[in-house]
Amino acid sequence: MLIDSHVHLETFSINEIPQIMNRAKLAGISGVISAGVDLQTSKTSIKLSNKFHNIFSGVGIHPMNIPEKINEETFLQIHKLALKSEKVLVMSEIGLDFTKNPYSRKIQFDVFRQQIRIALDLRLPIVFHSRESHEDVLRILREEKAYEVGGIMHYFQGDENIANKAIDLGFYLSFAKPLLRYPYLQSILSNLSLDKIVVETDTYPQTFKTNRNKWTEPKDLISIISKISEIKKIPFNEIEYKIDNNLRNVLNDKWKIIEKYI
Repeated sequence: MLIDSHVHLETFSINEIPQIMNRAKLAGISGVISAGVDLQTSKTSIKLSNKFHNIFSGVGIHPMNIPEKINEETFLQIHKLALKSEKVLVMSEIGLDFTKNPYSRKIQFDVFRQQIRIALDLRLPIVFHSRESHEDVLRILREEKAYEVGGIMHYFQGDENIANKAIDLGFYLSFAKPLLRYPYLQSILSNLSLDKIVVETDTYPQTFKTNRNKWTEPKDLISIISKISEIKKIPFNEIEYKIDNNLRNVLNDKWKIIEKYI
């Protein structure tokens, strides 16, 4: 059962989503986990999961989407959202971003820590974002004992050292379409055990691509798995089986929710 572990379907028009999910089904993708990046998109993600049997959701505040006025009430709302539906499977998407981020590192650290604590309280796996911030992300995950629930390093583009540190901390690495074009990622993956790998497309509206057919969608999970098969020199169906099993391990008891709806 192939599940796209990280998409942003909540950013699409509701009229487009049935077509996206139909193309995914035709490609052999059974379902997706659609992540929130703030309170509103987390709510929308839950609404989508209630409307479509094969969409599941994550809730969280992305480091680039921190509200101007963030306080204890904000975190209470995230906590309530995570309990609003059994189809909320992960705390996602949370983390740190040290690129051109309008928010100070201090604010980002606090928001990240608070959401890790919610995940620990609710026993939700953590799907984390890390851009130019790997060492601090891993440090905070360690300090907050996030390994107790584990999760996924989303859209992995770190080096081999970071890959091993994340795995040692109890997290899985998620590979996406950059694997198709970056030799350094292919080299890293060639040295990794398949036991710690999952896949995603990070689907969102790619309006910078004039050809709509070239937008990344969950159906493209197949090309990522095919690339892993090529790099590892292992048959596609064996990679598929291993990745399916890895996501089951990430989600633990939450996997029963996927089986209930698919």
